[in-house]
Amino acid sequence: MTHRKLEQHEIEQALNQLNTESSEDWAIEDEKLSKTFKFKDFQHAFGFMTMCAIYAEKKDHHPEWFNVYNKVSIQLTSHDVSGISNKDFDLAKKMEAFALSL
Repeated sequence: MTHRKLEQHEIEQALNQLNTESSEDWAIEDEKLSKTFKFKDFQHAFGFMTMCAIYAEKKDHHPEWFNVYNKVSIQLTSHDVSGISNKDFDLAKKMEAFALSL
């Protein structure tokens, strides 16, 4: 799959598919794929961030995120294509799997 900025209709289609597989919806905010995860406590939130960081480093794709206690707010965009790409949706799906594993 080619790494390129997705067209608006491709983003909408991928977002709809992602949200059918997610417990709470992802959204497009500030032209970025965004979601806030809420965990039982800080330890679970930090564990989630650790798993995501290891995966993101392997994929050379890093989230913009913010953590306070049990919440992790995430925004994904592909800076090298100046917008949302399939890499963002891949990382979002993996984040969903990590969140469910905790």
